[in-house]
Amino acid sequence: MEIVHLDSGSTAVTASNPLLQAFDLPPYSAIRPEHVEPAVDQILADNRAAIARLLAEQGGTPSWNGLVLALDELGERLGRAWGPVSHLNAVRNGPELRSAYEACLPKLSAYWTEIGQNRALCDAYKALAASPEAAGFDVAQKTILEHALRDFHLSGIDLPEAEQQRYGAIQMRLSELTSRFSNQLLDATQAWTKHVTDEAALAGLTDSAKAQMAQAARAKELDGWLISLEFPSYYAVMTYADDRALREELYAAYCTRASEQGPNAGQFDNGPLMAEILDLRQELAQLLGYPNYAELSLATKMAESGEQVLHFLRDLAVRSKPFAERDLVELRAFAAEQGCSDPKSWDVGYYSEKLRQARYSISQEQLRAYFPIDKVLTGLFAIVQRLYGIEIRELKDFDTWHPDVRLFEILENGAHVGRFFFDLYARANKRGGAWMDGARDKRRNVAGTLVSPVANLVCNFTPAVEGKPALLTHDEVTTLFHEFGHGLHHLLTRVEHAGASGINGVAWDAVELPSQFMENWCWEPEGLALISGHYETGAVLPADLQEKMLAAKNFQSGMVMVRQLEFSLFDFALHIHHGDGRSVLEVLESIRDEVSVMRPPAYNRFPNSFSHIFAGGYAAGYYSYKWAEVLSADAFSRFEEEGVLNPATGSAFREAILARGGSQEPLVLFVDFRGRAPSIDALLRHLGLSAAA
Repeated sequence: MEIVHLDSGSTAVTASNPLLQAFDLPPYSAIRPEHVEPAVDQILADNRAAIARLLAEQGGTPSWNGLVLALDELGERLGRAWGPVSHLNAVRNGPELRSAYEACLPKLSAYWTEIGQNRALCDAYKALAASPEAAGFDVAQKTILEHALRDFHLSGIDLPEAEQQRYGAIQMRLSELTSRFSNQLLDATQAWTKHVTDEAALAGLTDSAKAQMAQAARAKELDGWLISLEFPSYYAVMTYADDRALREELYAAYCTRASEQGPNAGQFDNGPLMAEILDLRQELAQLLGYPNYAELSLATKMAESGEQVLHFLRDLAVRSKPFAERDLVELRAFAAEQGCSDPKSWDVGYYSEKLRQARYSISQEQLRAYFPIDKVLTGLFAIVQRLYGIEIRELKDFDTWHPDVRLFEILENGAHVGRFFFDLYARANKRGGAWMDGARDKRRNVAGTLVSPVANLVCNFTPAVEGKPALLTHDEVTTLFHEFGHGLHHLLTRVEHAGASGINGVAWDAVELPSQFMENWCWEPEGLALISGHYETGAVLPADLQEKMLAAKNFQSGMVMVRQLEFSLFDFALHIHHGDGRSVLEVLESIRDEVSVMRPPAYNRFPNSFSHIFAGGYAAGYYSYKWAEVLSADAFSRFEEEGVLNPATGSAFREAILARGGSQEPLVLFVDFRGRAPSIDALLRHLGLSAAA
């Protein structure tokens, strides 16, 4: 069967618009806001025409190449244009780009709904699945077909026409609301700063934190220091500032972002957006025959039911809460000794760090000197090279969106495997947090050529200041390893079909397995020997500091665990019980009654900045972090048994988990690697929360 080739549209338009041209890596410096909408309009029109021709040519006997691969080609062209735009909107946000981006969201939403509700296309997939050709498909192809037919159903293809239209309207509105949620959070974060001219007000802050704040002030042509709500600045004040009033002021500004409370009350309020998002998700679920959005979300996940998820989370809470209560008693007693008889939320980070130093004689700041960025990257690459038999080298002379961005290539036996961008530092107009974005999928294209994968790895670390290299806290090192784990999942796939290569097709509650798994090497002496080196002397993290750091690993792990369980239970309860008459805050308070050990002040508006569930992919899925952590801890326990840098064990993990992407169910892949079903014991042991701890 002949492959359908794409129209390239008007030659004049194509020649002047970089998003419509063929390229290897995106021409970021050439992309302008005015290119975005014309490119998307052109590609959507071309794709619609191509799909109509494709269906006409396939007739009643579709083939893999004529149907699935042809659609992959169409999706790749759209992704090649839209991917860089979406990425730039996150890392170099500005009014014109934001406007162009948002103008395209309803068009893209309508297009994908149209695809999902295309009866002829669905019938073609069914015919392919039932064809003699399908009997010879590999496991990844069979999984892709199963997922495609499932997704047609979840797109509303079986609904009456009026309900299909409503489905499309809901999806379009949700894409607009979730984008607005993210934008308002970014705007609210950037709207608040505090200009300090008296250095005494910054007593307790580290020299590196003050240098970063001074650099921020100079960038705004101000004297002194500028405190912002970007995480490195916020973290520094909450952890080290002796001035309790300053900590409270910053805490209040941070935890009321994008709400009706706080210093910018009502200016970027995400409250109404959350209410509408939740209503629409509930309506969507019921349209598709699910009682609530939580159950709809589980249709594509490992977990089998809402009851199973809630039982899992509550079991962890019961096991963890006594440890959290013990942590809080110790913190309160220590704070009282320091003259703070009633510690509040803005005191927890400050006194926790002082207690850590008192108990273990170690601080994040002390460790920072041993983790200059280049040494950490060299060590990280050495670890994965040893485990997975790959090489990593830096590339120069590439087009970029910011001078700090770096590009690397993965090689295996001298052959190209893939590339990844690192954008590691916090700056204005960049979304907060850390993430991996699959910029290009590995796949074999219509011409039979193997297309290599590309990933964007984005963090918000403290940048270099005053001539020193960027120095990471150990927490930041762990974040880097986490995101790189996602990157390896995307880049080391051996699947050559787009629908199951890398992270594509992986159940969302298993997608954190490779990322959390990578964090383990940040704590192992063999790993620390490779990733640490004092930025002035090159000396590896000394044995005594290593011992103190490892001793402090599970410091307040009970409190950390119940905080994560609070987020997970809140998210799931919000979606499984929506419509029971309670407000978002009332649901959150009920979860805090159940699992929390310390209550924040009444003005705290955490949900208004919970972008994971209101603007990301984690709605009714935040539990995935804990679910996958069980898998990752148990997977790593095999390395503990066989050697943490054992190449044979690394190869087994790569081939069982990383290489196979979304080609099979995650539990099948896990059992292939571990030889048995997952156990929670390793996680509890790693966190010091087991009964014997």
